[in-house]
Amino acid sequence: MKRASLLAGLMALALALGCGSAAAADLLQLKAAFIYRFAQLTQWPPPPAREFTYCVAGDAPLQEALRALAQTAGGVHIVALSEPQRASQCQLLVLGNGVRGDLRRWQDALGDDPVLIVGENPESFRNGAVIGLVI
Repeated sequence: MKRASLLAGLMALALALGCGSAAAADLLQLKAAFIYRFAQLTQWPPPPAREFTYCVAGDAPLQEALRALAQTAGGVHIVALSEPQRASQCQLLVLGNGVRGDLRRWQDALGDDPVLIVGENPESFRNGAVIGLVI
């Protein structure tokens, strides 16, 4: 993927939330909302997809938060991925902390496909993810 083909930048989330299940749920919803908006604010190569596919690898709770958000939006599909070979079906790929050291494998599988890669840690951004979610 060519980073220049997408209009996106680093978004850093600095949140001071207390520990607790309500705060964790709020944080997941906030992450999902940011990820959803990243896709809306990105310039995509033509032709535009009729259904937009968000893929999540390594973060099941975030996948569920995105799925809940997608129920209110039409034309959005959420896919859980465990292997990089299926990543080319995505327009946006979230690499959770569970796949932290595998960013290069995912990038190699994507090649030059126009997929916006969002990482959930600083290392992901430094290693080539287009957006890094840093908490």
